[in-house]
Amino acid sequence: MSERRLGIIMNGVTGRMGLNQHLVRSILAIQNQGGISLPDGTVLMPDPILVGRNEAKLKAIAADHGLKRWSTNLKECLANPDDEIYFDSGATGLREEYVSQAIDAGKHIYCEKPLSTSVESSLRLAKKAKDAGVKQGIVQDKLFLPGIRKLKRLIDSGFFGRILSVRGEFGYWVFEGDLQPAQRPSWNYRKEDDGGIIMDMFCHWRYVLDHTFGTVKAVSCTGATHIPERIDEEGKRYKCTADDAAYGMFELEGDIFAQINSSWTTRVYRDELFNLHVDGTEGSAIAGLRDCKIQHRMNTPRPIWNPDLPNPINFRESWLEVPDNGVFENAFKVQWELFLKHVATDSPFPHDFTDGARGVQLAELGLKSWAERRWLDVPAITEPAAG
Repeated sequence: MSERRLGIIMNGVTGRMGLNQHLVRSILAIQNQGGISLPDGTVLMPDPILVGRNEAKLKAIAADHGLKRWSTNLKECLANPDDEIYFDSGATGLREEYVSQAIDAGKHIYCEKPLSTSVESSLRLAKKAKDAGVKQGIVQDKLFLPGIRKLKRLIDSGFFGRILSVRGEFGYWVFEGDLQPAQRPSWNYRKEDDGGIIMDMFCHWRYVLDHTFGTVKAVSCTGATHIPERIDEEGKRYKCTADDAAYGMFELEGDIFAQINSSWTTRVYRDELFNLHVDGTEGSAIAGLRDCKIQHRMNTPRPIWNPDLPNPINFRESWLEVPDNGVFENAFKVQWELFLKHVATDSPFPHDFTDGARGVQLAELGLKSWAERRWLDVPAITEPAAG
């Protein structure tokens, strides 16, 4: 058995997502399990170096997790040939600049979404990476959630018959910062800092819909800034300039209609923070982050509308739980393992920068639909040609 080290420049780990999901629950978890075993006996062992602008935070994170490698000098890190992967989960507005530098340095690239602040810049990065011959990937974590994987298993088995519609509910109440501290950073609610739930969540909905049900063909969206003012991390009141809720409708190939509500201003009355309800001619399912429940046409109750009497049917009783039938690990970790194998062995990894550009495209069209109050077609985006 031989070990292959994979040096990873991790930019943005001082943020909540970069620290918790990518560093601790993915890269360090892979280290703790003894690396990734390949069929030929090789073990891939990730070796991160933490990069950012806040020296105090980097030192504290490194100390907390027993890491020796950290730096505030990205240029110096990119010049080190021993680190072959660059990961970015920092500010979206800086991503094109930093990823471009990493591509010029010959690094393989793995990025959080949104890939960039516009479709044009996202496609520039996709073409630049293609021309340079580096491997590239975009985080699409929700595809690897247990609930969505169970749902995909149902679709692949033909459980639904012909799928008719998809209804999604995502979100929770994010506190304004007065009675309780906000659970999300203040930049999320400032457009000038690339905030907004449409840019954030429509990138997710694009890959979930595309890869689970069918390609998105058209979109109609209404957004809102329901909370006009919030209090930031320093206790200062600020004006909210970005959308905090979005009500989207999507036409998919195969005559499937989808609608997804996304909100940081809703109080949860459902089993999980995200639910997808799928109806088909033969059955229905409700998938969350972890669980998935089904109802076949043969055990569908027969309700009759009569508001003058109490409802005699317990509708939840006729839904069955889809069993795990396996071990589901952290969704971010699962995708990280796929990307590291892709770098080391050329194994398939379909979630590239072009897929990331599609997510940004849907977000842009959602914002445009809201501004113009109309349906918009979603043009196809294809892989860039080299050269």
